[in-house]
Amino acid sequence: MRDLLDRIKDFVVYDADVEFYAKVFPESVGRKELMRLRKMNRTDLDQVVVIEIASYQFPWGEDIFRDCINMRYQNWVCEIGDEILGYGIMSMAVGEAHILNLCISPKEQKQGIGRKILEHLISVAYTEAETMFLEVRPTNIHAISLYESMGFNEIGVRRNYYPADNNNREDALMFALELI
Repeated sequence: MRDLLDRIKDFVVYDADVEFYAKVFPESVGRKELMRLRKMNRTDLDQVVVIEIASYQFPWGEDIFRDCINMRYQNWVCEIGDEILGYGIMSMAVGEAHILNLCISPKEQKQGIGRKILEHLISVAYTEAETMFLEVRPTNIHAISLYESMGFNEIGVRRNYYPADNNNREDALMFALELI
């Protein structure tokens, strides 16, 4: 029974009181308090792919997101109501967590959503991992700033990691966060 309750809790991380107060006393609840994190599911993929395409020149396709769900990675969305604002995908194995994708809708960026998702991924990773890794384009200065503010350290460069214009490739900066 405890296992079932834990799985239900993992499916939705949400405070129902906030929604109640938002309906009864709308001015008493800020937008951030209305944001909730929950596990991504297949019905989210239409919105997720729209955000991905709007955010990246070389986006993941729906098939990659479907594979992440099938592999039971840590796939999370941040939403208000039925609107997905951003998402994070993380794999975990052999004491390591790897953030594969952390993306916020362009119209929702710089509002703390990326930090909220990243904090949640870190808290999930603490249960099974000793170190968390990620890659980021050197040109993504806002993401780099977020990662550094959360304690990530640059540990190296992956040469020619990302596709770029004109059949070129762009390096990735590698970051790590010690969780133990």
